[in-house]
Amino acid sequence: MPVATKKLRIDEEMVTLRLRVHRSNAPKIKEYAETVEAGEGRLYSVAEVFPEYVGKERHLALRAYRHRENLTQRQLAELAGIPQRHISEMENGKRVIGKEMAKRLAKVLHTDYRVFL
Repeated sequence: MPVATKKLRIDEEMVTLRLRVHRSNAPKIKEYAETVEAGEGRLYSVAEVFPEYVGKERHLALRAYRHRENLTQRQLAELAGIPQRHISEMENGKRVIGKEMAKRLAKVLHTDYRVFL
């Protein structure tokens, strides 16, 4: 007697993604999304899509982890025990994130301090 087996469910539902990107990058993002949908398979590097961010990874990481934890600059500054303007300067590349500062920020943001170095 045949045994009923589970069929793998193939989910072909579409989802809507909302991205907030700089206006100049919108055409590149749209082009990439169209190639993915068409199955063309070309992969783009972050540097190709966002060349203005190359070399700013540490500063972007700080902002990204802060947003992930749903903290304002002021809240992060209070938790880390530093002035809010220092957070702003670090996120904008005007202040270096040293090893000790990276450790303080990483503790508050629940991540490895090396992402900021």
